Amino acid sequence: MASFYVENFGCRATQADGAAIERQFQQYGLARADAPAHAEIVVLNSCTVTAAADQDARAAIRRIHRENPGCQIVVTGCYAQRAPEEVASIPGVASVIGNSHKHQLAEIIVASRAASRVATNSGFVPLVSLTLATRSEIFVSDIFAHTELLAAPVFDAANQRTRPNLKVQDGCDNRCSFCVIPSVRGQSRSLPLHQVLREVCSLVSSGYREVVISGINLGRWGRDLRPTGNWERTTDNCSSELRTPAQPLTFEDLVRAILSETSLEKLRISSVEPMDWSDELIRLMAGSSRIAKHAHVPLQSGSDRVLRAMHRKYRPWHYRTKVEKIRLAMPSAAIGADVMVGFPGESDSDFEATRLLIEELPFTYLHVFTYSPRPGTPAATLGNQVPVPVARERNRILRDLAAEKKRAFMRTMVGKTVEAISLNVFDGKSTEALTDNYLKLRLPGHHEPNRWLQAQVERIADGALIATL
Repeated sequence: MASFYVENFGCRATQADGAAIERQFQQYGLARADAPAHAEIVVLNSCTVTAAADQDARAAIRRIHRENPGCQIVVTGCYAQRAPEEVASIPGVASVIGNSHKHQLAEIIVASRAASRVATNSGFVPLVSLTLATRSEIFVSDIFAHTELLAAPVFDAANQRTRPNLKVQDGCDNRCSFCVIPSVRGQSRSLPLHQVLREVCSLVSSGYREVVISGINLGRWGRDLRPTGNWERTTDNCSSELRTPAQPLTFEDLVRAILSETSLEKLRISSVEPMDWSDELIRLMAGSSRIAKHAHVPLQSGSDRVLRAMHRKYRPWHYRTKVEKIRLAMPSAAIGADVMVGFPGESDSDFEATRLLIEELPFTYLHVFTYSPRPGTPAATLGNQVPVPVARERNRILRDLAAEKKRAFMRTMVGKTVEAISLNVFDGKSTEALTDNYLKLRLPGHHEPNRWLQAQVERIADGALIATL
């Protein structure tokens, strides 16, 4: 039995793809190794959202080749899709399998190893073996011609027994000028409703209480699906009621279906673009105790001029309205955003518009990124690049602002009773948990993971709420 190891880089969608690849290998009877150094096949599931992500992948390839020179290194993911020849030229890489062929990865690798064994046993050295000695096999084609979507729940390595993440959408039909993701992940594709329900019900049957649904452009789920008749019954945990949608499905339909057709105790929604935070979605979230009060709304910039140059489909005043509606409907919700600094041509006044908007809105956390030119994107050809020291300073200013807003939000929780799910993290003194509104909480003593806890918040220490049962 051959052994494999999958190492993931980047976003939750990439991690979910990695989980699906592991499922593929296991279906072929391969065993998961505990580390790259102990595996015969090592899959590097790459990211390419920044130049640093590419560099991380190259460094990992060199490290694994040095530590385990006999293993078969397979590089897949977004970097493999964007620059297959570049990846193939790195010493140690046996195969490059882009996102276009990721759904066949295990099949390709298992077939190639079987062919190699047959050839070796017959005493014939096949041409492919001679080829592999000098260059890698490459399996990459036009990503826009593919409609496949890998689906398997992914588990945080530190919390295998809590909060699985399920990718229900892939690809993106937006064309933001700075973003390479559409060209490496293709058009927006949705996991069919009955498959989503099957996966959620399976997780519920396994004892999971909270599930996170995610995607590259999650709010676009369903736009590519045509009404096909009945929702299928998936497991005994799902309702046997059959319904026939009269109109194309929307993301709101997906949320309602998970609530009505499964017994999932808590649904957490990951990032949704501002355009897709409809009044109906906000009402759904605010009106159900089974949906975590957590809204992630990517911002990127608070400057109208910069948003236009980014080809973003909203203006600062649209964004402000969405966030204010979310806060009005859910006064204690976590509200987060992605923000980019250093976009080409971003002036001091553009940055100040972003800083001021963030200061005025009720954010509880931010993910702040510095712009990185991506080959093939329109923004990469723009002049007036922001000097690196200036971009770094702007990044620092926003991170400091975000930290203060998070502290202020946490202070509002002191003295309150909150619900949290216990995580699989115990430092010998306290157990870590996560509140409904996305705050880290610590409770004295050891508590079993994957349990709902009612806790009284007493104080704040080291970036966490300190509480007692």
